[in-house]
Amino acid sequence: MQVASIGSLIENIFVIILIYYAIKFLAKLFLPVLAKKVVEKASQQFQQQQQNTNSQPQNKQSEKPKETKKVGDYIDYEEID
Repeated sequence: MQVASIGSLIENIFVIILIYYAIKFLAKLFLPVLAKKVVEKASQQFQQQQQNTNSQPQNKQSEKPKETKKVGDYIDYEEID
């Protein structure tokens, strides 16, 4: 069985802390830029949908709703003993 030395344990902890702070630093740099792009893209899609709905004629409101077919009357049967 091998026993880890104190030096390699401290080195591993140092590497983990270094990676954590590097990711945190990079997130502060790039996340605002990515969030801004996502918001701009969503805004463009929303504006495009609004233009599409405004350009379509409003025929749906003038159409009469279709009636459902009536198949027949409901008959309630009683059991006879």
